[in-house]
Amino acid sequence: MFELRDLYQQVIVDHNKSPRNFGKLARFNHEADGYNPLCGDKLHVYLNVNDAGIIEAVSFEGEGCAISVASASLMTEALKGTPVSEFKQKFEGFQHMVTSDLDELPDEAVMGKLAVLSGVREFPSRIKCASLCWHTMKSAVEDSHKVAKTE
Repeated sequence: MFELRDLYQQVIVDHNKSPRNFGKLARFNHEADGYNPLCGDKLHVYLNVNDAGIIEAVSFEGEGCAISVASASLMTEALKGTPVSEFKQKFEGFQHMVTSDLDELPDEAVMGKLAVLSGVREFPSRIKCASLCWHTMKSAVEDSHKVAKTE
């Protein structure tokens, strides 16, 4: 358990200091805003989905706590090259992982690098920070014009 906690902290720090896929895409055909009113995290997600329904590119801009930024960074890495049709399954898998019992190990075969974010379960008030980007991505995929919130 301590190894996972250490890895969780290292990944959060790394992705917060050097977020992957940060910035506005030059070409995008879906976008959405997200806001966590509890802590003030804000982000904007951009994605470019091709005619075959594959997420060719995804990025984000915004500001927030280390968990929020790191989660968005990891999410963009995990979703690039993924069919939009698989997004709902990944969204539900992530939500289950961060809200499951502490003794339930994440399915690393399904979650990949995102499994490290299962450590957020130890801090229930931070689950919304980790899931904001996922709710925002869901709004972008669905072309919803509502600001995604974690409430």
